[in-house]
Amino acid sequence: MPAQDSSTHGPSASEPPISGLSVLGISKGFPGVQALDDVSFSIHRGEVHVILGENGAGKSTLLKILSGALQPDSGQILLDGKEIHLKTPGAASQAGIAAIYQELSLVPWLSVAHNLFLGRECLIGRFFMSSKRLSEKADEVFTTLGLSLDPKALAGDLGMAEQQLVEISRAFSRSARFILMDEPTASLTETEINLLFGKIETLKKAGVGILYISHRLEEIFRIADRITVMRDGKSVYSGVAGALSLPELIARMVGRPIGNHYPKETITPGELLLEAKDSVSGEKGLAFSLRQGEVVGLAGLVGAGRTEWARKIFGADPDPHMRIKVSGTEVSVASPRQGRDLGMGMVPENRKEHGLIAGRSVLHNITITIMDWLSRLGIVDQKRQSAVSAEYIGKLSIKCPSDSVDISTLSGGNQQKAVLAKWLAREGKIIILDEPTRGIDVGAKLEMYQQMNALCREGKGIILISSDLPELLSMSDRLYVMHEGKFVATLDKREASQEKVLEYASGLGYKNTNRNGSVGL
Repeated sequence: MPAQDSSTHGPSASEPPISGLSVLGISKGFPGVQALDDVSFSIHRGEVHVILGENGAGKSTLLKILSGALQPDSGQILLDGKEIHLKTPGAASQAGIAAIYQELSLVPWLSVAHNLFLGRECLIGRFFMSSKRLSEKADEVFTTLGLSLDPKALAGDLGMAEQQLVEISRAFSRSARFILMDEPTASLTETEINLLFGKIETLKKAGVGILYISHRLEEIFRIADRITVMRDGKSVYSGVAGALSLPELIARMVGRPIGNHYPKETITPGELLLEAKDSVSGEKGLAFSLRQGEVVGLAGLVGAGRTEWARKIFGADPDPHMRIKVSGTEVSVASPRQGRDLGMGMVPENRKEHGLIAGRSVLHNITITIMDWLSRLGIVDQKRQSAVSAEYIGKLSIKCPSDSVDISTLSGGNQQKAVLAKWLAREGKIIILDEPTRGIDVGAKLEMYQQMNALCREGKGIILISSDLPELLSMSDRLYVMHEGKFVATLDKREASQEKVLEYASGLGYKNTNRNGSVGL
């Protein structure tokens, strides 16, 4: 790896301040963890400054400090050369800084319009705006952005992609001079990403500076003007976009070269584990099947019904029309508990809402699925519980000071590993992975892929749902394509391509479904 060039670093305390938003020597520690260590860099007006780094590198902590949600232990924040103190998110907002966090922060029982202007309802004199006026103002924002969102809809009823667009719209509506974006495209389609990037270009021309954090490395060269790489809480490289190649940037991030991004192993499928079919679809409808050692991918556009179908299989949203066989026996799955007892486990798309128990320890989150195995007469064997927790922290390389810390203090990638760990501890044979690499870095992705290979070698079957089409094509043995809630094609790995998947996913290839064959129950 090339030697670190100090001339490419951000501003130091001895350099004259620049126009824009700068951090000088920022440090922040938590019990057992030094999240940031003497970090310096700047965001110029009218540019996109991308921050790269593995989970735990300190990116989100840096964003929270710039948004006023956290206070640094030392260092300075400068705005146009003058030191500012962002003691609250309100202070950051008054300074012209808006943040879009990786974990969504919408209030699910409020309307989209109320979420958009939450805390800013008194926009006309001292009076609260009516719901009608809020909806009209929200429509103005959405029209400007070219979005089709219903201001009156409840935020909790929206899909992940639509919720992310509301978050982005809220930041845009504040007329901020600097916008901090943490994984803004994680749940967006390619069309929505292009729309977002178009708006970012408009903001750049208006002189808005953007701090952009993303694990989708293919986006970097499309959007970045400058890049800062962080590792272990330090800024190890800063430079103009394009100065380093993608492999060189990855090596800076992880401290070592990474070879194959998708290390899929070829494993001969074993016995049939799962069969499923919606009886409403009739004889012509495609049925789903999964065998031991297989990774079967679910492809489709946002809203195609992939997550909804997986939740039906797992029992989270029971469907009386769904016919399911596990290891050849027809079963009824009326709850996640029944799905668990049938040998299923599900790593959900939204780990914050459906995968983790916030406020509880790492140990509790890892062992929650096996409390019945660890208890006798209502008393938990804490020694066995600690042993199981330690085993999976080691197996999955979960970075945490101890398993007694709150799960919420871990980075996104380590939280995701903990969600997977609780199902591995249960020793399930059917693992559903819904967007398992969303919001995690390239190193954590590689570890997830290697873990998938290990599970397949053990004879387990994996259902993979992903909006990352190269990931889906590379890591799946077979693909099912969904359109409007139905399976419209099944493709072998050898015949699958991005063009063919998108053809079926958009509904254009539906008429050719029969030539792909179907699997009957």
